[in-house]
Order: sequence, then structure tokens, then C-alpha cells
Amino acid sequence: MRHLRYFDALSQQLHFGRAAEACAISQPALSLQMKELEDILGAPLIERGARQVRLTGLGEVFAERARDILRSVDELGTLARAADGPLTGPLRIGMIPTVAPYLLPRMIQRLQASHPTLDLRPRETVTPRLVEDLLEGRLDMAVTALPVSEPALLEQPLFAEEFVLVRPLADADAPVPPPEALPEMRLLLLEEGHCFRDQALSFCNRAPTIRNLMEGSSLSTLVQMVGAGIGVTLIPQMAVAMETRIAPVAVARLPAPRPSRTIGVIWRRTNPLGRHYAPLVETMRSLAPGGTLSPAEGHALSPASIPPGPATA
Repeated sequence: MRHLRYFDALSQQLHFGRAAEACAISQPALSLQMKELEDILGAPLIERGARQVRLTGLGEVFAERARDILRSVDELGTLARAADGPLTGPLRIGMIPTVAPYLLPRMIQRLQASHPTLDLRPRETVTPRLVEDLLEGRLDMAVTALPVSEPALLEQPLFAEEFVLVRPLADADAPVPPPEALPEMRLLLLEEGHCFRDQALSFCNRAPTIRNLMEGSSLSTLVQMVGAGIGVTLIPQMAVAMETRIAPVAVARLPAPRPSRTIGVIWRRTNPLGRHYAPLVETMRSLAPGGTLSPAEGHALSPASIPPGPATA
């Protein structure tokens, strides 16, 4: 098992130094372990170059099988925890960047209060990486925009929220523009990889390949750029209070049909702890910006959760 875990780390990092660091061992020790594994198998798994490590054909196949074995072994421990009663021990939760700053601190506080035996281990990254980490067993559950539409994952909606328009403060009294006019106003969006970017583009009826859109790495960056008069942007309702505190911007509700997204939690169908996640889901759902959203309510929104734009911040 030790050999498999070390090889799994190396197959992901393709670099002895980084893999050794991930395994908390020295680089020479990792190299020795890989040599031992190849001797046991009687075939090479790794092609060692001056600067880069490559997997041989056998190594690529072996890496997939090793990952399956490691995931199954990890789930044996999870199965034992599931038979123990209430949730205990580590719980690895992922969250997308357009939700984490606004939901994660409150969620951790609430879950620690309601489930004190849990060791919460949060991680923030984009949806494709969250899905990959869930499928590979590196995460137990993740909070992201739905649908994800991955057959191996279960999805539970938490709440829905609208997007609002953020404009320079000087435009506070101007009419709210229609969706098709937003790109003409220099639309600022998150960079590639963020699902919120795709949702905003869909609302504006623009293809993701348009090149004249300005990009930022976070919602905070986008709002500050708007405050500097560079353009306009869309942000989710949950981000309004935090991101507009110090920026000279105006926030307005968009014309109907208004863009929205459903935020939900996902986990592997095969996770033995899945049947224990219902209380966690209800706790997360209670943190909805505009109240709770049951699975049967779909995209229902509380009107009180959206500012009656135009409003200034």
C-alpha cells in the first residue's frame, strides 16, 4: 500500500520533488520506493528525464488501477465510520470560489456547532477540479453550482439566488440595460474555468469564445474594476454585501427573466457516508441568502433577498 500511495502521488505530480513533499518523505526515499516497486513488478513504470518524469505505457495503466485500489481502501475506513453512528472524523469539503468567501465561514461555524466530532477540512477551487477530486476520492463532498451532470455523483440543491448588475456609482440613476447591451458596456467576467463565467455569458447571449471581454481572477477584483470606471459586471446576490462595502459602485436588479443559479452539494454515489449527509445538507440549506430551498422548490427565490435596484453601495 505504501508503494501504491507513493506511486499515485508521483503519477499526479510527475515530479519527484513535489511528490516527495506531498508524501512527507525525502526525494531520495521516494526514488528508492519507486525503484523497489518496479523491481517487484519486473517492469518499468517511470521514464526518468533530466527535468520531468513521464509514465511508461504500463505506468499509465498501473496508475489508474492503483488509484482505484487506494480509493477502495480509503472507503473501507469510511465504511467503518458509517457503521459507528453519528458522523465523526475528517470530512473533506470542497467549494467553488464564487461561494466560499460568503458561505464557508458561516458553514464551518454551524457544522462545528451541530457536529462537534467532525474534523472539517475545506478546500476552495473551480468546479472541474472539485469533480475530479470527488471522483478520485480526494474530497468527500463539494458545494458548487448545479447541475454538474456527472453520473457517478449525487446532487442535492441547497438554495437559488439571482445575479445582480454592478455599475459605476455615476450610473446609479441610469436605466438598467437589457442583457444584450451588457457586452457593449465592457462586461467584466471571471477568467476561464469558473462556472459563474459561463452562466453570465449564457445570460448575455454571448459565446464563450468572444475575446473582447475583460477578465478578473475573483469577484472582488471585478467589483473594484467597476468602481474604477472600467466597465460593468454581474455578481451573485450572496456576494453583494461583502464585495460592495468599499467600492464606489451601484447595484441594480436586472430585468426579467432574471439570471440565477442553484447552489447545491454533491458527493459520490458509492460513498458509504452518503446516508449520513442529510443533517449536513439541512444545516447548509439553512444558510441560504434568502432563506431555505427544499429540493422540490427548484429555482424558487425569495424576493426579499434581492435589492430593489437601482441601489448604491
